[in-house]
Amino acid sequence: MTSTTRRRTATFATIAVVVLSLTACGSDGALQSADDAAGQMYSEGMAEGIAPGDPRAAPVEPQESREEYDDALEQPFQKVATSPLSTFSADVDTASYSNLRRQITQGQTPEGVRIEELVNYFDYDHPAPGPDDDAPFAVTTEVADAPWAPGHHLAMIGVQATEAVPTHEGNNIVFLLDVSGSMDEPNKLPLLAESFSLLASNLGPDDVVSIVTYAGDNRVLLDSVPGSEQGVITDALESLSAGGSTGGAAGLETAYELAEKNFIDGGNNRVILATDGDFNVGPSSPEQITEQIEEARESGVYISVLGFGMHNLKDNTMEAIADHGNGNYAYIDTIDEARKVLVDEFDSTMFVVAQDLKLQVELNPAVVSEYRLIGYDNRRLEDEEFDDDTKDAGDVGAGHSVTAFYEIVPASGETVDDDLKYQDSRASGSDDFMTVHVRWKEPGESSSTEREYPVRADVLTGTPSTDFRFASAVVEAGLIARGSDHAGDASLESARSRAAMALGADPYGLRGEFVALLDMYRELAA
Repeated sequence: MTSTTRRRTATFATIAVVVLSLTACGSDGALQSADDAAGQMYSEGMAEGIAPGDPRAAPVEPQESREEYDDALEQPFQKVATSPLSTFSADVDTASYSNLRRQITQGQTPEGVRIEELVNYFDYDHPAPGPDDDAPFAVTTEVADAPWAPGHHLAMIGVQATEAVPTHEGNNIVFLLDVSGSMDEPNKLPLLAESFSLLASNLGPDDVVSIVTYAGDNRVLLDSVPGSEQGVITDALESLSAGGSTGGAAGLETAYELAEKNFIDGGNNRVILATDGDFNVGPSSPEQITEQIEEARESGVYISVLGFGMHNLKDNTMEAIADHGNGNYAYIDTIDEARKVLVDEFDSTMFVVAQDLKLQVELNPAVVSEYRLIGYDNRRLEDEEFDDDTKDAGDVGAGHSVTAFYEIVPASGETVDDDLKYQDSRASGSDDFMTVHVRWKEPGESSSTEREYPVRADVLTGTPSTDFRFASAVVEAGLIARGSDHAGDASLESARSRAAMALGADPYGLRGEFVALLDMYRELAA
């Protein structure tokens, strides 16, 4: 079971209002029960979420969008005979899902869809490593038919990190807050202040908090205040006001300097950047910003990036900062999402247990003819980079899980002429689908450790698990939202039906919320 104990409200009011307006699917028992659940979640959301009259609950006025996304090219099918290896960096970001939710809720056509972030938003019952395991994670696999591609298989790989938080001497956290004029909207700076107040309530006397704000210039609002002085921290957050241009690069420099000055040996040292990403003073392109971040990460200070707002959201800049700064990226669209990221998932957000985690999958040409990694389009690596310990990759926090899917085509009888494990597979009789190689560093170390996990023939099943069925429904919806050339027979109706039948226990309503979101997307796409 994954580590995070979520005390999140089951849904939020903007989704629920639209769901209640939809016609119930009374002819289908499974669909009807999901709609009933959505109605129940609405009542709970109104009790704890956005109150009537809150500006965030008001309809969004149409505006010209200046949002920016890095739309990496989609992974095509590869022939195992010529490309038997598939290599990519782990990704635990979830921003794309909450941003997609915001776009659909507001009646917008989805942009910037990263399928792996949709999948990794949800918890799955991947087995965690045992106390005697020598790796900080466990790997599980499952293969079944691909729902949208008759004759193809779908292989799920799950990497589940340990729930154990590394021993540490305290948290040294710098809040780096964008207070420029572009943040002067109800769903930006007020939501930001409320979100960071939630985080502050989770800290204690061994922790220190600093606050740096930036607009046309940057200012140190607090310097190393003990986490136990929550009133001081909250007062500083409530005093924030927005105005001026956006000098994000200068703010980053100040935040890193402050984090290094207050560095706790053996502690968790992290900058948390909150912004819409709309930098317009000084270095502002993703390339310029990431060069600065790459230099700063050598200090041992990690970074988390929280995106806020709409219309001018610079998703590409924020994702680049997190990727190049040994960090993670989430998008905050409601206070419930803030609670999920900053409180319920505090350990996985803050404490790295596996650094520079890479996966390399070697396909068996006796069993697989062609394959396609779904998502991870801007996380792909060259095959030789797998063994290169200087190549940066994704960091995984305590309790994080990484889930990836491969769509595979059964073998056509070709073999690969290379010095690889399966080159003589027909002669040796191997019926493995593939072998998953995982390489990672212990936090702070410079050399990697590698493990391999064969995917045997017996993982193929005609009755896939609840997690497989739900996650594959998320993938199917993602293929449609992304406008994939490889969507095949994918449909929102198919994804919705499968997700509704694979809710599982769903104690915090996240899967039910996804079903409600697909209802809204179907109305939008009609």
